[in-house]
Amino acid sequence: MPPTTPLTGRRIRAAVIGTGAIGRGSHLPALQQLAAEGEVEVVAAVDIDAAAVEAFCAEGGVPHPYTDLELMLAEQRPDLVTICTPPTLHRVQSRAALRAGAWVLCEKPPVLTLAEYDSVAAEEGTATGPYSSIVFQHRFGSGTRHVRRLLAEKALGRPLVAHCQTTWYRDTAYYAVPWRGRWATEGGGPAMGHGIHQMDLMLDLLGPWSEVRAMAGRLVHDVETEDVSTALLRFENGALATVVNSVLSPDEVSRIRIDCERATVELVHLYGHSNANWTITPAPGVSAEEAAAWLDFGADVPSSHLEQLRELVASMRAGERPRLSGEEGRASLELVSALYKSAFTDVTVRRGEIGDGDPYYTALHGNAPGWAPEEGSA
Repeated sequence: MPPTTPLTGRRIRAAVIGTGAIGRGSHLPALQQLAAEGEVEVVAAVDIDAAAVEAFCAEGGVPHPYTDLELMLAEQRPDLVTICTPPTLHRVQSRAALRAGAWVLCEKPPVLTLAEYDSVAAEEGTATGPYSSIVFQHRFGSGTRHVRRLLAEKALGRPLVAHCQTTWYRDTAYYAVPWRGRWATEGGGPAMGHGIHQMDLMLDLLGPWSEVRAMAGRLVHDVETEDVSTALLRFENGALATVVNSVLSPDEVSRIRIDCERATVELVHLYGHSNANWTITPAPGVSAEEAAAWLDFGADVPSSHLEQLRELVASMRAGERPRLSGEEGRASLELVSALYKSAFTDVTVRRGEIGDGDPYYTALHGNAPGWAPEEGSA
């Protein structure tokens, strides 16, 4: 039986699914902070490793460890679950939680394909939830909020040229983990597992894209997926963008730059950002007073899981669809799917064209020769 909606007069009952690094280092601390603020109580955690989940609960003050997700959902009836497991498990676990009446916050990448995303969305409630949203914490915090407002209000003029860069470094030991670098378990390479954060933030700032032209390669690592990709994007507002996603780059950086008519705005960071990571450079002719106003970001609220969870809890209490659910949550996965289709077929791909019947709807490799898993591989 689903929990009462809206959730008023009580704490939201939360559970963490998957007790590895992201659950322990990001989700649990955020939930504990919200518990300290009187918003939630963390009632359970689930992991297939009994020793791991028991240690997680003992260290985090979580009362109920489980190794069976369905049993936890039935016995604890959480209002919210956060999913911190490898991508191959996201679809089944998200659907199970939604069917049990729990809202979902799922780590990126959300699922392995657009078909899987749509199957999860089909389990959502129709009016007041439950809903499933995706962790894209870079959209949250004071810096993104300020720049999004400036762009929406056209204060900086029309956006013209953009660069989106996720150039990181991963060695062979990283890919020795069995599920990494494989389509069936990771879903894709750096475009899917690494660069999707910056691409999602770019979409948040610039709006819908219209077409993409891409290339991908395996230059270093012995993996099924790519280890580098590049893309050219056109946005519906006319802006043009370049995108680079790499795990071959010793000088690591995450970067978004948008050149507008009246200013350049740039974000340079690695795994998270605060106000200090943003710069705005005015064009000649902009008054010092106006430029100073653009640089007033207000109180510094860094991007974080906490800020996204705080907003999600508010949406739950209001019975409203949260950000990064539904079509908004699907947007970056559609772009990644289109990037792969373009790279592997040598064609320009337009937004909205990948649907039921398209091989890239059900597999990001699209069964493309040289990219699809070899016959008999897992």
